[in-house]
This record gives sequence, structure tokens and C-alpha cells, in this order.
Amino acid sequence: MLDQLGFSISWLILVFILPISIIFIIRIISIRSSSTKLPKSYPLIGSTFAILSNKHRMNQWMADVLQQCATRTFVMRGFVGPARVWTANPENVKHILQTQFPNYPKGEMLTGILSDFLGNGIFNTDGNNWKLQRKLASHEFNTKSLRKFIEDVVKIELSDRLIPILETTADQNSVLDLQDILQRFAFDNICKISFGFDPAYLSPSLDRTEFATAFDDATRLSTRRFGYVLPFKKLRQAILTVRESARKLVKKKQQELKKKSSVEATDLLSRFIRDDDLDDDFVIDIVISFILAGQDSTSAALTWFFWLVSCHPNVERGILEEIDEISDQPGYEDAKEMVYIHAALSESMRLYPPVPNDSKQAAGDDVLPDGTNIKKGMRVIYSPYAMGRMDNLWGWLDIDKATGKSQFVSRDPYTYPVVVAGPRMCLGKEMSFLQMKMLVVEISRRFQVVPAEVTGFEPVFVSFLTSKMKGEFPVKIQRRI
Repeated sequence: MLDQLGFSISWLILVFILPISIIFIIRIISIRSSSTKLPKSYPLIGSTFAILSNKHRMNQWMADVLQQCATRTFVMRGFVGPARVWTANPENVKHILQTQFPNYPKGEMLTGILSDFLGNGIFNTDGNNWKLQRKLASHEFNTKSLRKFIEDVVKIELSDRLIPILETTADQNSVLDLQDILQRFAFDNICKISFGFDPAYLSPSLDRTEFATAFDDATRLSTRRFGYVLPFKKLRQAILTVRESARKLVKKKQQELKKKSSVEATDLLSRFIRDDDLDDDFVIDIVISFILAGQDSTSAALTWFFWLVSCHPNVERGILEEIDEISDQPGYEDAKEMVYIHAALSESMRLYPPVPNDSKQAAGDDVLPDGTNIKKGMRVIYSPYAMGRMDNLWGWLDIDKATGKSQFVSRDPYTYPVVVAGPRMCLGKEMSFLQMKMLVVEISRRFQVVPAEVTGFEPVFVSFLTSKMKGEFPVKIQRRI
């Protein structure tokens, strides 16, 4: 009887008291770990306590941690698996992205997690498959016909949809979520450019559409799989909707092209379908990847740009002065002359990069330039978000000092890896800047964007596969006199 009582008390301690004790210890250590001191590492569990206590602000926390490291590199050990190396050191970034590029692929773990969504698309593959897609896409992005097509698509979306919505908002003195508007604008553009399909997401009613909603859900929920093993029903359904919709668009485009000449094949999908050696899944993978990059990167960059401009009237004046010197309907050649706007957009993305971190997996043992030892299988993460906040790299940047009379004074791509660097440098960089500059000109010359919450509004930077502003960006639109 006494033995049974002792056994029951032991289980009572194990089931109730022990978990409570662990939670209490975690809370105490978490409070201490939430400061900007370097996270402590404990036997078996590594820096798990610090990671958990800062998971809601991982980008900001890692920027603080790396700022305190002499080499701007920190080795983070967790509960399971090999250590992860975080770096904001330009020499390390050049080593990873250029000098030893073959040794730092995305790796099977990362590509496997996202395979059901992105398949073997260009942003989720390595080796020969990546080289093939890079070669195909590089050829298409360098054609004048695609550039002209993008120009025309953006002009129509601006004049027929975005500007009328902003005019109505201004006339009614109402508030709109600019982040949502910019995401809709970017989604329409990239779908037209990629598929030749107009989802009409930026409509006056601002209704949700099945394809756009599924794509947003798939992007947002896919990130959660980096922390959880079990699949999500909503995620599976979103991915199914995205890929089935894409498959239908491919079939429809194939039928259309049978009736048209190759000269009329303007969008990316049409250009890829012309290559008979590419199967449907290959085409779907690569086009979905371009939609992900084209929608989220430009809308995220523009959202933060307009917020920062609203906080710096001197920058807004510089933008307006440059706009006065260009044509009423700027195109590609005009965009190249927008030195000040280019600098302002670049500075905005330095502080709030569309992709705040990029992860690689070491294919073999290595040593980084700063002396950090890398073992095969370790993940190495370079952080554009942290790099944009390193005092030793930037200090305080005056946009006026980043511009010359005829050209933008840029930093090397390993100090500013916002559009990646090395062999994987973003193919759509010039096209993205073209779209953003055209939008900035058309909005800024007509309207002033004013945050609806003038005092106390402090936007929060969050990231999924790409970054965004947490919640909404409520603004009022005021016509310029």
C-alpha cells in the first residue's frame, strides 16, 4: 500500500510539478535572454531558451546579436540537429554566394519542405536543374520584347485600376490599407507577366479571389513548417488550389498558342511553352516561383518605401523634384535616369529587405574568411536585414550622398545582398525597379500618402517566405495642389 502511495506521489511530481518547474525556469531564462546580450548556450538544449523568447522578433534579435559580435558572425546551437551559423559579414557572404558557391546549395532539407508548393522551381532547386532554369529565364529576361510587355502591363494597371482607386479614396477622405492595395497591384502585374492571365485582383470592390487567397495562404503557412513537422490541412488545400489553377492556365495557354504565331507569345508562360522539351510540371514550377518573387518582393518594398517617405519630408521633396524633370508617362529609358528615386528605394530595402534572411546548407567542410569552422550539413544563414543595420557597414546614410549628378552610387552586392549576389543574383532586378519606379512616379506626382494614424503608429516588420508589415498599413490619400 505504501509502495503504491509512493509510486503515485512520484507520478504526481513527474506529471504536474516537474512541467511547472520547467515552465518557470524557461520564463526566468527567457526574460534574461530577451536582452541584447549574446544568447547563452546550455548542454543538450543549446540556446533554445533564447530562441523561443525571441521568436516573435527573430530578425531584430539576430541583428542585435550580430552587431555585438566582432566578426559579425554567431554560431547558434539549438535543441536538435547541427549548429547554425548566422552572419552579417560581407567577406563571408561573398565566400558563400560567389567564391565557394558550389559548396553552399539550398540543400535537401529546405527544398524538401517547400517542394509541394514550389516544386523544383528556380528558387527551390540546386544543381543542373537550377542551371537549366537559370539559362532559360536569363535569356527571356534579357529580351526587349519582354521588357516592353512588362512596361505596357504596368502602365495599364496603373491608369485603369490603381490611380482611380486612389482618386476615389482621396475624394471620399477615406482610409485604405496601402499594403493590401500594393499586393493586389503586384499580383495582377505578375500574373499577367507570368501567365498572360488577368486575375483582376485590384478591382474597385477589392474582393478576394480564390487563386490570390490560396497563393497568400500557401506563402504564409509554408513558413510555419520550418518550426513544425505535421502538415496543415489549410496549407495542403491552398497548395492544391494554387497548383491546380496553374495547371489549368498552362493547358489553356497551350490551346491558345496553337492558334497563334510565336510572335504573339509575350508572357513568360508562352515563351516557356514554346520549348517542346519542357513538361507541364517544369513550366508550372518555374512560373509559380516567379509569381512568388514578383508579387511579394515589390509590394513589400513599396509598402515600407511609402512609410519611410512619409516620415522624411526632405526625401519626398527630392523625389518630387526628380519627377518634375521626367516625361508624363515614364518608361524604361526614363527609369534609368531616376537616380534619386533609385537611391530612395534602395535605402528603403536596405532597412526593410523583401527577403530578410537566406539559408544555405554546407555540402562539405569549410572555413569562412573570418575563421568560422563549417562542418558538412550545417546551415549557414546570411542576413540582409542585419547587414542593413550594421554600424560598421553603414552608419547614417544620407540619400543625397548616395546619388551623383548622373548615377546611383551603389555598394558592392556582398555588403548589400538585398537582391542576392553571385550566380543566383535576381534575374528580375531591373524589371522590378522599373515597376516600382513607374508606380512611385504616378502616385507621387498626383498624391501625398499620409499614414492614417499620425501619432503612435509604429509598424512591425515580419517575415514569411518574404517580408511584410504586420497587420495593415492604413493611409489617407491627399491630392497634390
